[in-house]
Amino acid sequence: MSTDKHRATAAAILPLVGGPDNISSIAHCMTRLRLTLRDRSLVQDEALRALPAVLGVVEDATYQIVLGPGAVARVTPEFEALVEEARAATPATPAAPAAPAASGAITADDLAAQGAALKQAQKARNATPFKLFLRRIANIFVPLIPALIGCGIIAGLNGLLTNLGWVPSVVPALAAISAGFMSLIAVFVGHNTAKEFGGTPVLGGAVAAVIVFPGVAKIDAFGLELKPGQGGVLGALAAALLAVHVEKWCRRWVPEALDVLVTPTLTVLISGLVTLFGLMFLAGEASTAIGTFANWLLSSGGAFAGLVLGGLFLPLVMLGLHQALIPIHTTLIEQDGYTVLLPILAMAGAGQVGAAIAVYYRLPHNGSLRATIRSALPAGFLGIGEPLIYGVSLPLGRPFVTACIGGAAGGAFVGLFHQLGVAFGSTAIGPSGWALFPLLDGRAGAGTTLAIYAGGLLVGYLVGFAATYFFGFSRAQYAALNRSEDEPRATPADRPGTPPAPGPAAGPEPADPSVLTH
Repeated sequence: MSTDKHRATAAAILPLVGGPDNISSIAHCMTRLRLTLRDRSLVQDEALRALPAVLGVVEDATYQIVLGPGAVARVTPEFEALVEEARAATPATPAAPAAPAASGAITADDLAAQGAALKQAQKARNATPFKLFLRRIANIFVPLIPALIGCGIIAGLNGLLTNLGWVPSVVPALAAISAGFMSLIAVFVGHNTAKEFGGTPVLGGAVAAVIVFPGVAKIDAFGLELKPGQGGVLGALAAALLAVHVEKWCRRWVPEALDVLVTPTLTVLISGLVTLFGLMFLAGEASTAIGTFANWLLSSGGAFAGLVLGGLFLPLVMLGLHQALIPIHTTLIEQDGYTVLLPILAMAGAGQVGAAIAVYYRLPHNGSLRATIRSALPAGFLGIGEPLIYGVSLPLGRPFVTACIGGAAGGAFVGLFHQLGVAFGSTAIGPSGWALFPLLDGRAGAGTTLAIYAGGLLVGYLVGFAATYFFGFSRAQYAALNRSEDEPRATPADRPGTPPAPGPAAGPEPADPSVLTH
C-alpha cells in the first residue's frame, strides 16, 4: 500500500514537470526531489504545489520538489522507474501549463508567483564563482547526512542505555555501530570530493584513507607527530582536491598505453605524500581552530551570539552562504560528537512558524493564503521551511523580517544557556525543528538539553508570532490581503482611502501602497 502511494505521487509529479523527455537527471537529498530539466517553461508550478504530497518547490541549480524526509527516499525510485518505463514506451506529450485563474483578492497564488520571481532573482545573484564553489562543497557532504542521522540516533540510544544501566551486553555493539561511520568519514568525504570535481572517486577515497590509517602515528613529519584522523574532513577534502588535480595532469601528459598503470599510482603517491607531510598538519590546526572558536563564541558571546546566528541564518540561506557551514558542522561533530551551532540556527525555522501562524490569524478573509499556511505548517514544525518562506513570508516582505526577529530571540535563549555552561548540540546535520530532538546531546543530560531546546523553539514561535501580528503589515497591505476571493481587487487609486485595519496598529502607511512587500 505504501509503495502504491509513493508511486501515485511520482505519477502525479511526472507530467507536471514536462514529462520524461524533459528530465535529464534525477537525484534527491534529505527532503527534496532534485531534477535537472531541459525546458523550465514546461513545468506547472502551481499544479505541483497543489499536490497533497508536495510541501513546496525551490528553484536553484536544479528544480527541487520538497517532499519531506522519508517520503523523498521512497518517491524518487518510483519516479525514476516511471521515467524509464515511459522512455521505453511511447513518450507522453507534456501537458501545457495551466493558466492562472482570475481572482479579486490577493491570493496565495499571487504570493507564490511573487515568491518564484524573488527566487529567480536571488538565483541569478547567487550565481557567482564563490557561491557556486560553496554549492559544490555542500554537494560533497549532503549525501553523508542519512548516515550521520542514523549513527547519531544510535549514539543517543546507546548513551541512554548506558546511563540507565540497561542491556550492558548490547552497549558495546551499539557503540561500534554508531562510531564506525564517523571513524571513516574522511574516506567518504574524499570519495565524494573527487566525484564532485571530476576525478576518479575511488582515488579520492584512497588518498583520504591515509588520514585515518593507524600507521600514520609512526611517521615523523619534519619532527611533528601525526595522529590517525588528524585534519579530519577538512584534510580529506583538501587531499582529494589535490588528487583530482594530479589525476587530471596525468591524464593530459601520460601516454594512453601507460595511463592505466601510471596515473592511479602517481595520483595516490604524490597526493598521499603531500597529505602526510603537509595537509594533515595544516588541516588539523584549522579544525582545532574551528572547534575552539565555536565553543568560545557561545561560552563568551552567549545570548548575543545566539541572537546574531539565529537572526541572520535565513538571510544567509537567501544569499547562498549557508552552505559554507556544512563542513564546519561536520568538523564539530567529528571533534566533539555534536555541533553546537545547529540547535541555534534551527531557531530561524521557529521564527518562520510563529510568523506564519500570525499571518493566518491576521488575515481571516484570505482563504487561499490560509489554506497554504495550513498545508505548510506541519512541515514547518519539522524544520522544512521552504513552503512557508517562499509561499508566505518572503513574498509578503515584512513577515520575513519579523520571522528573523523570532529566530533571533530563540537563538538568544539557547545561546544564554551555553554561556551559563549548559553546552549541547546536534549529533548530525540535516533535520531541524521538532525532528532535531532525537539527535540532541550535551553535557547536562538529556532532560535539561531537551528542555532548553524546546524552550528556544517556544520563544521563537512566540516572538515570531507577536512581531508579525503587531508589525507585519502596513495598513494598505492589510487591506489588500484581508479580502475573500469574491471581493474586487483593490486598485492603487482606491487603496489609500481604505480605512485602517481593525486590531493592532500596523505602523505608518507606505508611500506606494500598491506594492505588496512594504
